[in-house]
Amino acid sequence: MSDRPHTTHGRARRGRFVISGGPGTGKSTLLDALAGTGEVCYPEVSRQLIREQMRHGAPLLPWNDLAGFARECVARMRAQIADSARHARAFFDRGLPDVAGYLRHGGAAPFGALRKDSRAYAPVVFFAPPWREIYVNDSERPQSFEESVALSVQIRRTYAEFGFVVVDLELAGVQQRVRQVQRFLDDTDPRADSWAD
Repeated sequence: MSDRPHTTHGRARRGRFVISGGPGTGKSTLLDALAGTGEVCYPEVSRQLIREQMRHGAPLLPWNDLAGFARECVARMRAQIADSARHARAFFDRGLPDVAGYLRHGGAAPFGALRKDSRAYAPVVFFAPPWREIYVNDSERPQSFEESVALSVQIRRTYAEFGFVVVDLELAGVQQRVRQVQRFLDDTDPRADSWAD
């Protein structure tokens, strides 16, 4: 997926929808597939930032400076949210609650108005659960599968605490996951449209 969002064609349900989950659960693959159907999709800012920092030998990495890394991720996520205002519907590879979940997992308190600002998204998050069969380590994902599971639990809990309806994605191929997302959004389920206060 490129650094720029993919363009979209007309869709019925409007909103900003987050695809979340622990590391290595197939989120980015799903976003690529959704983009292939014409949806607007924003890439994961944390992996972009890790890639940039490693390329330039810079210290702003989550295992060196979690708080500083989180602040930069939040700034980039807010820029994505602002950019998405020109689209009727958009999908995001992680959202602001992910940052809060990562901070909590690392023993740090979430900062600022992450909960309030998360209301910029639709009140539904599509959550990719841990899936050992597809989990792969790489230079940007050093966690063990067990660490990924623990992080996944914290992120999911954070979304629920922030008031999101958590829709678990099936442990299935990417096209089946695309159909699951499309079915949910094509349904008349009102949970996807407004926050329950």
